[in-house]
Amino acid sequence: MQENLYKFQLLNYWRNIDKKILLSFLLLFFLGLFFSFSSTSSLAGERLDKDYYFFFSKHLSFVILALLIMFSISAIDTSLLKKLIIPFFIISFIFLAIVPIIGIEVKGAKRWLDFYFFRLQPIEILKPFFILMTVKILTLEKFKNSQVKYFFSFLLLSSVIILLVDQPDLGQSILLTGSWVFTVFISGVSIFYIIAFFSIFIISLTSLLLLLPEKFGYIINRLITFFDPNRGDKFQSSSALDAIKLGGLTGQGMGEGILKESVPEAHTDYVIAIISEEYGSIASVMIILIFLYISFRIIKNCFNQDNQFLKISLSGLASLLIFQTFIHAGVNTNLLPTTGMTLPFLSYGGSSLIGSAILAGLVLNYTKDKTYLYD
Repeated sequence: MQENLYKFQLLNYWRNIDKKILLSFLLLFFLGLFFSFSSTSSLAGERLDKDYYFFFSKHLSFVILALLIMFSISAIDTSLLKKLIIPFFIISFIFLAIVPIIGIEVKGAKRWLDFYFFRLQPIEILKPFFILMTVKILTLEKFKNSQVKYFFSFLLLSSVIILLVDQPDLGQSILLTGSWVFTVFISGVSIFYIIAFFSIFIISLTSLLLLLPEKFGYIINRLITFFDPNRGDKFQSSSALDAIKLGGLTGQGMGEGILKESVPEAHTDYVIAIISEEYGSIASVMIILIFLYISFRIIKNCFNQDNQFLKISLSGLASLLIFQTFIHAGVNTNLLPTTGMTLPFLSYGGSSLIGSAILAGLVLNYTKDKTYLYD
């Protein structure tokens, strides 16, 4: 009897899930494993004197954990998942808030919590729940005909940005800001509020750069280097761009790239450049197309949604996914200043993979073929 119940639940899950989105996510996880093996074997064996499979083994364990998280979230009843948004957001926000207190500093930035087995970057976990929390505020019945909902959602954004700026982490701040703007725009906000917000954001950012040069001077240096390469160190971005040029259309061949050996953390921040160097620009373009296809499927599903919360949530999650993808690609191709942004699903790192899994699970849950209404 119990076995029949599990079989029924599994068949019901498979019948209702958006199989094209699911298979696309699984393909990205698989490609992440493959490229992790390709880009970290020599790094572990030759430079760090570790087992050749050291990074790959860790990446594999995180992928397995990520897949469990993705399938678990996607299988939860949607109405129950909606109720869990607030506690999940609060927990991840608390993790982010205690980073300045007990977090560990790496290369001048304090962004991680040390849990012995691995280092957690709380913002990676917080991002998808931040989008859903924003949508929850925007769709509250009591704020239905009031503009105050935009003010409260802006306060929510500000509280997260303040914690990020303190780390400092400008890249994630810009990513969350862009996703927030897109989400509130989809909800029907007046263009006046968008302009007002951008004005506040630019003034605040400029003030921080001018008033606290000792803390945020690196941002100014990156901007100066980006606009005038002769006035700063542009080794990483120049090396990434050179690697893409060397790869051409078909690449140098598996394991033949040199970017992973010359640029620190290339397997996290410069994955697209590594892929382009070894497998060609065609491979990178195909990966970008997978992300675009997922976003297309998500947006297409929005047109079939009657529930406002689900519709705006899916739009916000799609914007988060595609913005992060293009920021990563923009940095790798020297179109944007260096931000240290990972590529979802493919970059090495437990926090990034877990955050990607949460986003994927939420998307799969909200795009399921549902036959009931939501409160």
